[in-house]
Parts: sequence; C-alpha cells; structure tokens
Amino acid sequence: MPNIVIAGAQWGDEGKGKIVDLVCDKFPVVARYNGGHNAGHTVLIDGKQHILHLIPSGILRPGTLCVMGNGMVIDPGALEEEMAALQAQDVEIGPDLVISDRAHLVLPHHRALDALAEEQRGKRSIGTTRRGIGPAYEDKAGRRGLRMGDLLHPARLPSKLEEARRHYEWIARGAGVEADVDWDQLVRDLTAFASRHQSRIKDTSLVLQAQFAAGYSVLFEGAQATMLDLDHGSYPFVTSSSAVTGGVASGLGIPPTRIDGALGIAKAYSTRVGAGPFPSEIGGEREEEIRERGKEYGATTARPRRCGWFDAVVVRASVRINGFDALALTKLDVLDDLDEIPVCTGYRCGGVTLEDPPADLSRLEECEPVYEILSGWKESTRGIADYRELPERARAYIDGLAEMVGAPIGIVSTGPNRNETAFKRDSIITNWLGE
Repeated sequence: MPNIVIAGAQWGDEGKGKIVDLVCDKFPVVARYNGGHNAGHTVLIDGKQHILHLIPSGILRPGTLCVMGNGMVIDPGALEEEMAALQAQDVEIGPDLVISDRAHLVLPHHRALDALAEEQRGKRSIGTTRRGIGPAYEDKAGRRGLRMGDLLHPARLPSKLEEARRHYEWIARGAGVEADVDWDQLVRDLTAFASRHQSRIKDTSLVLQAQFAAGYSVLFEGAQATMLDLDHGSYPFVTSSSAVTGGVASGLGIPPTRIDGALGIAKAYSTRVGAGPFPSEIGGEREEEIRERGKEYGATTARPRRCGWFDAVVVRASVRINGFDALALTKLDVLDDLDEIPVCTGYRCGGVTLEDPPADLSRLEECEPVYEILSGWKESTRGIADYRELPERARAYIDGLAEMVGAPIGIVSTGPNRNETAFKRDSIITNWLGE
C-alpha cells in the first residue's frame, strides 16, 4: 500500500473527515500534519455523528495508530474535551493516540489575543474562530511558544512562559485592556495535563519512521484547505498553517519522498466560512436552499457557511499546487433538484478573463465569475454506492468538472454515511486501495 495524503481543494469543509474515515481501514496509521481545533471533521457512522477537531479521523477505526504532528497547535483543554466526547460515544481512546513533543500549545493568552486582533480589525475582520490558533502560530514563529515536550519538565514551565507572558502583557497595555491570565493556575493546569498524558507525548517523526521501516502505510490527513493555506490561499483571509500537501513533510517530520500519492477533496459546489473574496457566491434564496439541503453550518462554530457554485478556477489551481492525482467529489446529492448548474470557469477582471486566482486581493475582489451552464439531472442520487448507477447527466457533470480542473474524479459521495459513497472502478484510487 502507498502512503497517501488527503487535503482540501477549496476553502475547507469539503468532507475530508468522511473520506479519511472511509479509506483509513486500509491504513494502519493516520497522521494529521497541520492546524488546531479551528478545524472540524464530521463523520456519520450508522446514524451517529462524530465531530473531530484535533484528533485524526482514524480514531473511529479501532486499532489505528493516530498521530498528531508537530505542525499542529493543540489546546490541552480542547483536546481533553474532545477525548471525553468521543469516549461518551463509546470510541476508545487508547495508547494508539500519540502527540508530537514538538507540537505547540494554544494557551489562554492566545485566545485573548485572537479576540483582540479581530476587534481591532473592525470591518476588515478575518472571521477567525477566536480560538487562539493564529496567535499560537505567531508565538511559534516568534520563538516564544510552549511545546508539548516542555510539559514533561514542569519545573521549567514558569520560565518557559515568561517571554510569551511579557509579549502578551505588552500588547494588552498598548490596547488598553486588562491582561487577566492567571499564569500560576496555567502552570498547575499544564502540569496536571502532562501527568495524565505524558505517555502519549513522543517524537512522532521517530514513531512514523518506525512504521515505515516495519512496512506499514500511512494516511496523511490535512485540516482546512488550499484556499485557506497561509501561502497559497486568499491571503489574509486564511488560516495560519500549511494546509497544502507540501505541509506534510514539515508538519510531520518526514521526507517528501515518503508521499506516494495525493487525493484532493472537493464539494460538487463551493462553500467558505468567514470573510474574504468568494467569486462564485450564489446569494439569495437559491443559496439558502443549498445551505439547508447541504446542512452547511460549521462543525466547529455552527456559523452558516457561504455557498457558491463549483469554482473550477480554484480547484484547478489546487490540483496544480498540491499535485493531486485524483479528486473525491462530495455532496453531489445536494444538487439533485436543479435544472441547470452553473460552474465558474474563469474570472472577468478589467476586461481580461483570468484562469488562475490572482494573488492581489483587491483585484480578486473586483472579479466577476464567468460561468458555463451544465445540465442538472433531476433525479435522486442520495445513497447511490455504485458509480454506474448514477444518472447519466450526473456522470456527465462529474466528467465535465474533471476535465475543467485537470484531474480525474474517482470517488463520489452521495450522502453523509460511510456507505453512501460510489467508487469509480479502475481509477487510481481503487488501485491505491487494492480494490
């Protein structure tokens, strides 16, 4: 079995959690390489909904080794809440969940800084989850962050936190707000967390190397998506980590030569949460209909997602940046009732049609979508698990998208459950999975 990375091809919320859960029974190891608990992967199994924010989706498959990589930022309290929620749903959290000793921590002052920054931006707010993710990555880059491995030496914690404390209090004074973090209590909380989880905190680069040496295959799981990537997304309306497939090597401490294939996840339409340019946004009653049919509300924040038509410009760029060998297309059934389906094939800007997203945000905000109208199928695809049984016009829509973006579509999701998925036979994906 090859080592495969799964990453989002749009603005996140594409259904990565379901696809990871669907295929990870073929992989003894699932490793997440970026992000924090601003991400949310929703997986529906036998009618029971599981929402994951930090823990790799492989946790829902007993016996799977789940690795939380050094490229993540981890809020200890949020992690324990997630573990408790899963255990309440009879999901076992055993020793197979391991955490990188180089992963940085999200702490109370990060949440305070996140909220303060959003308030200071006013009308230009980014729309963060205010969970401290960006400030945690800022402390990492500023070399004042606290890492999981630091928790194994509790006596050193007060001195380790000192620079981050000075930085936070300096910003708070300048903004005229109270710096109200109880640092002594924080040390006690972190010490207690470490005593409960010290056996999980490991050099996960070595853990993964041992898995490779033993001949095991690894599924690399990304959070967020290409258009939210810090470098390649619609900056500054992005997350603070490397969400693209290139983030796997640095986010897990493995050589890029260990990546044998890349699978991109895209919805049959587009969504995004928060502010930022969104050229194919639908608006009006039609957008609301799709939002309700697709249950487009954030798994992490419950915020309503903005809905747009499939943006081939974005997905084509994602295929190029990530090197996707194939795509999985999710939520096809949401479009079942439409007579016609617009697909964005370019951006009209200043009399010029762009076929790639511009880096200049002000230019992107001025662009208007260029649409190609594809036929709807006016038949139910819900729950179809055999690709050949999809309506002919639905298959034509899928083939049309594949041609526009330059990558084959090998998986089609027709509902939220595991078994509501159609694999295209003789695709590179079925070859990967040995089916």
